[in-house]
Amino acid sequence: MVGRHIITLAAALAASPALADTAPPLSETEVAAPALPPILSPRERASLENRILAERLDTLIPQIMRAEGIDLWLLVAREYFEEPVVATMLDAENMHARRRTILIFHDPGEGKPVERLTVSRYGLGGLFAPAWNPDEEPDQWAAAARLIAARNPKKIGINSSDLYQFADGMTLSQYGKFREALPPALHDRIVSGEGLAIRWLETRTPTEMALYPTVVRIAHAVIAEAFSRKVITPGVTTAEEVQWWYRDRLMQLGLTAWFHPSVAIQRQGREGMLEGEEVIRPGDLLWTDFGITYLRLNTDTQHLAYVLKPGETEAPAGLRQGLANSNKVQDFLRAAFKPGRSGNAALAEAREKAIAAGLEPSIYSHPIGYHGHGAGPSIGFWDNQQADPRGAGPIRANTAWSIELTSYAAVPEWGGQRVDFRTEEDAFFDGTSVRFIDGRQTEITLIPSGG
Repeated sequence: MVGRHIITLAAALAASPALADTAPPLSETEVAAPALPPILSPRERASLENRILAERLDTLIPQIMRAEGIDLWLLVAREYFEEPVVATMLDAENMHARRRTILIFHDPGEGKPVERLTVSRYGLGGLFAPAWNPDEEPDQWAAAARLIAARNPKKIGINSSDLYQFADGMTLSQYGKFREALPPALHDRIVSGEGLAIRWLETRTPTEMALYPTVVRIAHAVIAEAFSRKVITPGVTTAEEVQWWYRDRLMQLGLTAWFHPSVAIQRQGREGMLEGEEVIRPGDLLWTDFGITYLRLNTDTQHLAYVLKPGETEAPAGLRQGLANSNKVQDFLRAAFKPGRSGNAALAEAREKAIAAGLEPSIYSHPIGYHGHGAGPSIGFWDNQQADPRGAGPIRANTAWSIELTSYAAVPEWGGQRVDFRTEEDAFFDGTSVRFIDGRQTEITLIPSGG
């Protein structure tokens, strides 16, 4: 059996001193223009990522296998074609699966530890026990089938799902080879491991949640820098130039964006979002959508900024009220979270309450974690505010979310122009309440127009 590796937050921080004094707690209040936390070196990151992975394999795998009633889980990946689940189970030094990598989790029951085996030439950082000797059995699938048959599982979970891409990692070619090698008596025990894949990806551990505020704080700090005179010179800088500034800045920091940043302008007298080579001017309402990946965790944030006109000291009251309206929709949605409730039910309740309050909402929130648009039930889509099959799954405790939505409002100072107040903040649902991971924007960022 693979050795046990339990990590505590104290151990995690001790392994990475740069985090020890900078990891903020979960907070409802966003810090204005926050300082950029220290960024760990690649070696420090790898050490922390490996410790967290070991903890997850030790503690989470037994929980989800027993919750789903599956006693053997088979995962298959090929080099440069890692399926979503396997990609999150590779240690930091094994950046890709080698050749064909087969992972087997087996729960023998009776409170015994779950076996973690790899039918491959490599042991994957000591997290999985190598269980194949090619010199004795050249056929990799035959070796895997023999291991499975010897354990006589009641259910063999494979990652196959029409609805969720995260749980659809078993390709047709590999399934055919597996089924061909497996004794026919076990064929009818093959079941979808959809629930296992979703639970593995969506669940956040206490250690991850102790670190997540730092990840989000980094994203907030970079956005604050982008929405400042350091980057934007009104009358000169274009929306597109700010987008590429983000990419350059992340390269300097040794970080990556999981999608190309968005920057757009809403302007009095102009319809819609102005993008690309449009020059930023005084009086503009700016919007950005920005997300990073760090310590294998993703962020997804949308903030607003206003470029002050000469003589102005704050944004027009109508713009400030528009953001406040979106904050109210956030609160209606957060209150709709209940363990076991579907994403569709949360969407319906939040919309009903927001509309009853005189607001015009559009909600399109999603889980976040190992993927920006993460595993778990969706809560609306910008192009579908009704129930959707992807929102039928249950909301679970210990999951992270991007509370992403907008509300529309007529702005008196802009002649009653209808303005889109998009907002997105990362949050954590502990089973009782939804708390923002590093606060939320409640005041529009101000960018001076003068020198």
